[in-house]
Amino acid sequence: MSTTVDDELWSALGDPTRRRMLDVLVGQGASTATSLAGVLPVTRQAVAKHLLVLERAGLVHAVTVGRQKQFRLDEAQLRRAMAQLADVGAAWDARLSRVRRIAEAIQQDLDGSQEQDRSPAPGPQESTDEPQEG
Repeated sequence: MSTTVDDELWSALGDPTRRRMLDVLVGQGASTATSLAGVLPVTRQAVAKHLLVLERAGLVHAVTVGRQKQFRLDEAQLRRAMAQLADVGAAWDARLSRVRRIAEAIQQDLDGSQEQDRSPAPGPQESTDEPQEG
């Protein structure tokens, strides 16, 4: 993997309410906690707590505009998250590919041993000690 995984980032993205907030911010560009609470099924206080988590993870940044704090998505951090997800996905693809190869090898071994079990057993060898007619 070329990118290290940031646990704080992925913990922040692990919550469905925070992912929905990011969706809203992607669509609107910037939003206040109050306006986010208006479109999400949580209180303004809950929105503020979620925004704090997103801000600590670097996914949003607060900008003061007049008397309001507007939260904007950090696109660079979101791209970083996408790169990490791609790396994790590639690592799991490689692991699953190895598991598949091992499972196929085991299956081939089992098929081979079952084939041997099904083949007729050799009969008793005929004795050459019997007198030959002649």
